[in-house]
Amino acid sequence: MAMTDTAQTRPVRVAALYKFARLDGFEALRAPLAAFCCGRGIKGTLLLAHEGINGTVAGREDAIAELITYLQAIEGLAGLEVKYSGAAEMPFHRMKVRLKREIVTMGVEDIDPAASAGTYVAPEDWNALISGTDTIVIDTRNAYEVSIGTFKGAVDPKTSSFREFPAWVEEHRDELEGHKVAMFCTGGIRCEKATAYVKSLGFKDVFHLKGGILKYLEEVPAVESLWQGECFVFDERVSVSHGLIEGDAELCRACRHPLTVEDRLSPQFSAGVSCPHCFEARSNGDRERYAERHRQVELAQARGGKRHIGS
Repeated sequence: MAMTDTAQTRPVRVAALYKFARLDGFEALRAPLAAFCCGRGIKGTLLLAHEGINGTVAGREDAIAELITYLQAIEGLAGLEVKYSGAAEMPFHRMKVRLKREIVTMGVEDIDPAASAGTYVAPEDWNALISGTDTIVIDTRNAYEVSIGTFKGAVDPKTSSFREFPAWVEEHRDELEGHKVAMFCTGGIRCEKATAYVKSLGFKDVFHLKGGILKYLEEVPAVESLWQGECFVFDERVSVSHGLIEGDAELCRACRHPLTVEDRLSPQFSAGVSCPHCFEARSNGDRERYAERHRQVELAQARGGKRHIGS
């Protein structure tokens, strides 16, 4: 009998969370928050800034529940947006709480998503919106994330960082005029900030997927889904699919680009050495170094060591 994907097969609770909120004195939250997480075996990354909190963490179910309660009690963080999923083993190697200028870096001053974001669209209503002929659907993630999955008919701005998104909007502003603009991202945070920016340009009909792709994949049945492929996540799972089950994607350990099954069948793919996305950009000397590094990683694994996501 095939093993089913249950809480027993995915014992680690993963929580992707964020909230845009004015956090005066956010610097003082860092040390106690790090101690709280470390004391409960929670690992991952949390970002704190004047505009709010963002991050993904993992741990025992009871420990994650305690953390969410702790965060919700902080002034401004009630109503925290949280998406839960599972993992067969801990997908992070350490706990980090970092202070940042922005919790998601766009680089545009005076954008306040807490006050001026677009209209939330629930996952169950998303299909109807993006299927409309007057709707332009924009994937606000970076190109390497989009490469393994996106919504049917979505526009890929082909950005390498979120900082490039405002320039892309300015370049395509005339094409967006007169349409509904629907944006989405992994967990909801980037598209929420993107909608605030687009609204600041004078656009009125601006929407974003509440809870992001992760909430959509959790709640919308695969038979009704307009999602194609898998969703990249920033941990050792690499990707998830419908039901937030771990996907088939792997990372190229040379360039860290997510790889589909088809990518790994390419003659340019060599585990730990190269892939179709980086083969032409690397020299034979580079590949020799990567091959030696991969050999050392395999030796460490054979001795019981762990491979880090950047390995």
